[in-house]
Amino acid sequence: MTQTSTVRRRRKTPAERRDEIAAAARGIALADGLDAVTLRAVAARVGVAPGLVAHHADGMDALVAEAFGAVVADELRAVVAAMRVTDAATARLGILLDTVLGDEPSAVTLVWVQGWALGARNEALAARVRAEMDAWQRALAAEIVRGTGRGEFAEVDADAVAWHLLAMIDGLGAHGLVRWRDDPSRADLTRRALAALLGVAPGALHG
Repeated sequence: MTQTSTVRRRRKTPAERRDEIAAAARGIALADGLDAVTLRAVAARVGVAPGLVAHHADGMDALVAEAFGAVVADELRAVVAAMRVTDAATARLGILLDTVLGDEPSAVTLVWVQGWALGARNEALAARVRAEMDAWQRALAAEIVRGTGRGEFAEVDADAVAWHLLAMIDGLGAHGLVRWRDDPSRADLTRRALAALLGVAPGALHG
């Protein structure tokens, strides 16, 4: 007689299941865009029935908002970490521009663009978009204040310049999705404009 043994699979806790669902939504957003985060798509990625996702998620609007927030917050953390390789404020802003406005638009750019569009009908998403834009603006303003304190930049309104820079990054990133005005590079266009705002030579803003 052959003996067989079975191992009962441990049932995931509600918290573990919610984390799994959130991770699946983030993965879909990065791979296929925010509009691809649907109940069926998330369920298929997790390998469960759509009803289980509906049971653990606080609604699809909230799940889409959470996916957006996680993706763009990760981007900001990565950019800030990349900038910390140097103390020079000019070089740090150069690294920022090279990172977010490289030769090819990143998957995160599409998530941002869709976040603005879909947020018009999803208040949970709109609130998260506003919060993440504020986080980016604060991070940019802090770098400008830091550079001014080091004597690298002219005395400027850091908040205003940060909003200006964020608008340029967002606009040129969106343009890059349809490959509009590829030459000169999007990063170089922004570099020249930012240099003028900060009172430094264009060549100074290189990572």
